[in-house]
Amino acid sequence: MLIDDDKDDQEIFKLALQDVNPDVMCLTADDGVEGLKLLRSEKDFSPAYIFLDLNMPRMTGKDCLCEIKKDERLSDIPVVIYSTSSDPGDINDSRSLGASDYIVKQFSISSLKSILEPYFSKKKEIA
Repeated sequence: MLIDDDKDDQEIFKLALQDVNPDVMCLTADDGVEGLKLLRSEKDFSPAYIFLDLNMPRMTGKDCLCEIKKDERLSDIPVVIYSTSSDPGDINDSRSLGASDYIVKQFSISSLKSILEPYFSKKKEIA
């Protein structure tokens, strides 16, 4: 699942993910409020990962991360921050709030594919 308010970033992420592993389906939400609503409304929905932007309207990524980690059903899902910010403060804050990883958004789809490969490669699924 990708929670990101930028439609272009959503498309690039989905394109890169399709190249890495076409069997993976990626749901998107346009902000933290919508993402939490989707996660909480579908009781059987448990994504392998939640990729979460930090800078969004209505609810920041950090606030969304806190809500995810407070929810007993969602708290074990790895949350990977996916942001344009490379600020060490944002990285440290995100990790202290429970993020499992932090990815700075890439300018090229090939760079993004390299980053997503360890999360979604078919080799990993078989192992």
